[in-house]
Amino acid sequence: MHEPAADIVMTKASPYGTHRVIEPLGVLPQGAWKIDNAMAIADNEILIDVSALNVDAASFTQIKAEAGGDAVHMAQRVGEIVLGIVAMRGKLHNPVTGSGGMLIGTVREIGAALQGKIDLQPGDKIATLVSLSLTPLVIHAIRAVHLERDQIEIDGQAVLFETGLYAKLPADIPEKMALAILDVAGAPAQTARLVKPGDTVVVIGGAGKSGTLCVYEARKRAGTTGCVIGVSPFAADCQRMLELGWVDHALQVDATDAVALMEAVDRVTAGRLADLVINCVNIPNTEMGSILATRQGGRIYFFSMATSFTAAALGAEGVGKDIEMIVGNGYARGHAEHALNLLRESESLRRLFEARFV
Repeated sequence: MHEPAADIVMTKASPYGTHRVIEPLGVLPQGAWKIDNAMAIADNEILIDVSALNVDAASFTQIKAEAGGDAVHMAQRVGEIVLGIVAMRGKLHNPVTGSGGMLIGTVREIGAALQGKIDLQPGDKIATLVSLSLTPLVIHAIRAVHLERDQIEIDGQAVLFETGLYAKLPADIPEKMALAILDVAGAPAQTARLVKPGDTVVVIGGAGKSGTLCVYEARKRAGTTGCVIGVSPFAADCQRMLELGWVDHALQVDATDAVALMEAVDRVTAGRLADLVINCVNIPNTEMGSILATRQGGRIYFFSMATSFTAAALGAEGVGKDIEMIVGNGYARGHAEHALNLLRESESLRRLFEARFV
């Protein structure tokens, strides 16, 4: 049980949280190396008792690789690394990948300037829809590290800025599953905007969390005249994608091998390549595979936080591809409810996520 929160002692501050930046001054919290994670809130901030973190997939993959060892020692070491990052930076902002994640918790206190102006009350359970890479965070204790689902159960507190996005946790979806879905809610929402009937869509990492949602959404939007292609280097992933029935083809190919990916997509599309490539993988060096698999005049949606946008821009130029490349903004208006509704409309999708996250 936490001690009562300190009285509100800070004055009204920037709605973007710039008052918490320690270094370097003059930047926003996400771009800062270090922020102030004191839990005495300003009158336009929200204090949250945090129960779980959903770490960005690229970040969690990197942290696990750094931790090494068997599962037990890896879990312990992952916890230590996460504690170290937060102690160093005041937020969970991976210094290697530059990414964070999101959290769920219970509203503890609402600053005076926000009371009555937002649809929250103390005691509400919420998921934050802004990155942990900008969220002031304190971890009192790590209760469990779930290596298989990129989640860490903690006792801690966090601060949400006035402009911070959030979603109340739904009563009909288990918390850990809602956390996992909301962390990648931008991906299916953007997919819904980008895919048109009849499109050929390639989803790299199509068996992962965000990839599965994108495959399902792409199938809906492309329709019977479209073609949806899932990509994974693992046979089990490809088998699962085929069994779910939302892909026309499941390509077992390593997306870091750009030519192999292009040739695989070329074969199943009779040389046409993809109208849209959606990149959801959590490893680097897949930019050129995405580019070569896309037709001239096509588009790529880089949802992956492992993307080097320098490599993508210069790579497309280097191979003479005139394509539109879209930064993987994790926010789209209405994205939280959109993603949760996918679980409500598809029993197969819900069972899949229940098996992994409940």
